Amino acid sequence: MADKKLVEAITSMNTDFAQWYTDVVKKAELIDYTSVKGCMVIKPAGYALWENIQKQLDSMFKESGVENVYLPMFIPESLLQKEKDHVEGFAPEVAWVTHGGLNPLQERLCVRPTSETLFCDFYKNEIQSYRDLPKVYNQWCSVVRWEKETRPFLRSREFLWQEGHTAHATAEEAEERTIRMLDIYAKFCEEYLAIPVIKGRKTEKEKFAGAEATYTIEALMHDGKALQSGTSHNFGDGFAKAFEIQYTDKDNTLKYVHQTSWGMSTRLIGGIIMVHGDDSGLVLPPRIAPTQIMIIPIQQHKEGVLEKAEELAKILSSFRVKVDSTDKSPGWKFSEQEMRGIPIRVEIGPKDIEAGKCIICRRDTREKIEVSLTQLADKAAEILETMQKEMLERARAHREAHTYTASDYEEFVKTFEEKTGFVKAMWCGEQACEDAIKEKLAVTSRCMPFEQEKISDTCVCCGKPAKKMVYWGKAY
Repeated sequence: MADKKLVEAITSMNTDFAQWYTDVVKKAELIDYTSVKGCMVIKPAGYALWENIQKQLDSMFKESGVENVYLPMFIPESLLQKEKDHVEGFAPEVAWVTHGGLNPLQERLCVRPTSETLFCDFYKNEIQSYRDLPKVYNQWCSVVRWEKETRPFLRSREFLWQEGHTAHATAEEAEERTIRMLDIYAKFCEEYLAIPVIKGRKTEKEKFAGAEATYTIEALMHDGKALQSGTSHNFGDGFAKAFEIQYTDKDNTLKYVHQTSWGMSTRLIGGIIMVHGDDSGLVLPPRIAPTQIMIIPIQQHKEGVLEKAEELAKILSSFRVKVDSTDKSPGWKFSEQEMRGIPIRVEIGPKDIEAGKCIICRRDTREKIEVSLTQLADKAAEILETMQKEMLERARAHREAHTYTASDYEEFVKTFEEKTGFVKAMWCGEQACEDAIKEKLAVTSRCMPFEQEKISDTCVCCGKPAKKMVYWGKAY
């Protein structure tokens, strides 16, 4: 009965996907709500995931020449006002500090919603000559955006992220860095999170406030909604002109720098849950899972069983492995391991020990494999690698099955009424059409993919000549 109750606590994803998601993040103990409205506690299981994401991304950044720094969390109002488009883009979400102790501040400070303006203020003193370039900096921090509606990991008033801010001598170098970081993000999502992504450019309407161009990776969740999973922005010299960031070039003339910015956040954890999870809870890709193998002793009260389980943990010490030696029933332990999404479990009991074998159970397919104890480490490695690969393949197959094309407005509307997923359709490049589609269908342009296709000659909305093929979708 106890085992059944643990799984019953999760709403089926096909009944109510939003409730399923909330149940999973709570029951798998990734987060907890707090008395601070719109803010969450990231519990050990959730934070361990973020640590693995951070560790891997940080290593990939550093391989590409990135250095880490840390800037203040407060931004003076006068500094924020310097870049008009930027401040207008963030104004509704900014949290303000008005007092220091008991005294009113002479100038309000905003709690950073993002750090472009602070980096610009820092760079204008740091950069004097072409020899000071490029500056390729990143910071790991939290930011605050006063969201009206919040959901764990996907949208909270304070969230953790990394934000890269770079300065370059030329427009070409800045563009190269912008695309390079997007490629790193895409590689990370596919190779480590087993999440396939579409790389492309955002429309003018959807681009970052103050940017010249915004590039994005878009992923499709199990319920057919899109999740913007990482963005990379080319700022051109707009911020440099607003903040007077100039350098003396080799020819002794003053020039403005060209800047980029790029970020990924804890929203990725929401992506992992919604791409791979099932009605029993989380399914974590092995490369990012905090615990890759859970050893569950069967009839652990019997002589030698616990000792054998600990011995197996030593054999498997090159993996992230744990032994569940709590006094709960094996059935409860299985349910808990499944709820937490631990990639594989190893079951070992008196009969297994006698036969010199154990059972490995895969979390994603629930396949049970009998393995000789002498081959356990090799077999575990092989299963984890296969699981990682197949999780990506399944997610890609799901995306392909939920990606449609529409060559005219009638087909476009009908597809969104009857199906969930991405719809590929042509666009004239006018914001009026984007606005009309959003207003009538609650659908947004996700990106103009780098890999363009010609679906028809005319815009899906107005019938004028088309300029770009766009992925459209409903988004988180």
